[in-house]
Amino acid sequence: MAGHSKWANIKRHKAKVDAVKGQIFAKMSRAIMVAARNGIPDPEGNFQLRTAIEKAKAAGIPNENIERAIAKGAGMAGGDNLESIRYEGYGPGGVAIIIEALTDNRNRTAADIRAAFNKYGGNLGETGCVSWLFSHRGVVTVKHTMTEEEILAACLEGGADTYEYTTWEEEPVVEIFTAIPNLEHLNRYLQSLGWSILQTEFRWIPSNTVAVTDSEQARSLLKLIDALDNLEDVQTVTTNFDMAEELLALA
Repeated sequence: MAGHSKWANIKRHKAKVDAVKGQIFAKMSRAIMVAARNGIPDPEGNFQLRTAIEKAKAAGIPNENIERAIAKGAGMAGGDNLESIRYEGYGPGGVAIIIEALTDNRNRTAADIRAAFNKYGGNLGETGCVSWLFSHRGVVTVKHTMTEEEILAACLEGGADTYEYTTWEEEPVVEIFTAIPNLEHLNRYLQSLGWSILQTEFRWIPSNTVAVTDSEQARSLLKLIDALDNLEDVQTVTTNFDMAEELLALA
């Protein structure tokens, strides 16, 4: 399993812990606010908003928090003026890192991200310096309860181009990949089949991975990713590392 997939599983576990602490509430509320602002404040007619709400509910965020975020995004409750920004750079060992943030103060966010890179031996670069190493895809994660023939047929009918078997909290799942414009169609088609959808998201997929074998580099890299993940303005952190399980345990 590639390093980015392993890290996705770690992040899912961390998200549950953070949700109990309340740390992830602010991040997901921001995503809901922006989605509501960019379209209509009705999840049935706004796919970005519906996806953000599904993620929030999966993390255990109360409905009242979700409704408050929608109201702010729609301009009914004094929402902040948030903008989406992407940052790119390199971590220890030459690992490429993409950070997506929602912020009301880009100077503060850039300073916080740069400080994390500097502290843990990375280098924050210009936008575009590493994104060419990734493809931006839509991903639907479903419980693995179907045959491979059924998956292949669904991919064909839903417009998906590939799929992978992986795990979600130690349960078998299938990640189905498609072009960004087709994600909503694929999601609705899989729902029509009655499949259990765990998550629908946009994701940066690395075209190749960088093997990290040195324990000190691994420790610094994981600390950097963790520091970036913990910044309130940061929504997602994506990398292209591959790492042995014993080194991943350093997280």
